[in-house]
Amino acid sequence: MRRPAPLPKTPEAPEPSEAAPERIVRRRASVVERPPEPEDAATTDGRADSAEEQQPTSTRDVWRAARARRKALRAEIRRFTQRSRRRRIVWLSSIGAIVLLVGGSVAAAYSPLFAVERITVEGATSIDPAVIEAALSEQVGTPLALVDTSEVKAALLAFPLIETYSLEARPPHDLTVRIVERTPIGVVESSAGYTLVDAAGVALSTTTDPPPGQPVVDIEGGVDSTAFRSAGLVVRALPADIRAALTEVRASTADDVTLTLSTGLTVVWGSAEESGLKALALSAALVANPDAASIDVTSPDVAVVG
Repeated sequence: MRRPAPLPKTPEAPEPSEAAPERIVRRRASVVERPPEPEDAATTDGRADSAEEQQPTSTRDVWRAARARRKALRAEIRRFTQRSRRRRIVWLSSIGAIVLLVGGSVAAAYSPLFAVERITVEGATSIDPAVIEAALSEQVGTPLALVDTSEVKAALLAFPLIETYSLEARPPHDLTVRIVERTPIGVVESSAGYTLVDAAGVALSTTTDPPPGQPVVDIEGGVDSTAFRSAGLVVRALPADIRAALTEVRASTADDVTLTLSTGLTVVWGSAEESGLKALALSAALVANPDAASIDVTSPDVAVVG
């Protein structure tokens, strides 16, 4: 049997020489003097985040975050509602301008800036306009919008010849009164004298002598009868030349109106119906028969000359 080989001897460590400590010291110094290598950015951020997470959150930080969030929300709301806010501003501005304009106009209309300084009367022929203006002089100095129509009416009632009237304000200081005078159809003779009346039977004036150019109206039943109303319509339908030559109007009913002209011509008119056609027939008959003693236009299609 073979005997095993002996194990190899472990090499002994060399004894340290005197220069060995110096090498060790230099190696350590070099290790210490080497600058630290830069760490990875991700590692640094991660450490920073972990450090921030470790720091406690204060109430002030929460308040700042909430405030920043509200501010951002308001900015978004303003951005999305900009158009609607612009339309609202335009509408409000327009309404404000209209209200201001209307309010200013109303305030100016009721102020002394638009007070009556001049009164003008139009349409008066038989009445002197200056007399009517004097009767309305109390309205001078009153704002145009505050002219009292009831006072104007009371003042004009003193003039029976005025049938209707209207007021027209002409800013800034003019007030115009347009009147329509009553048209007299003749005079009614009575114990008091001669009373000038219109087609409605309104007494316009009374004189002791018959006024020139006005026919005498002789109507059975007086001014309140249907015969008078029919005679009034007939007189108003006459042409101006025939109306100027009229001296007498008679009627016992509404259908037998008879006229007398200054030449002595008698005109049998009949009722007030178709007065326009009858007036044309009478004018034509007078031209064709200037010496006629009577003309019957009861039927306007055929005038009977006598």
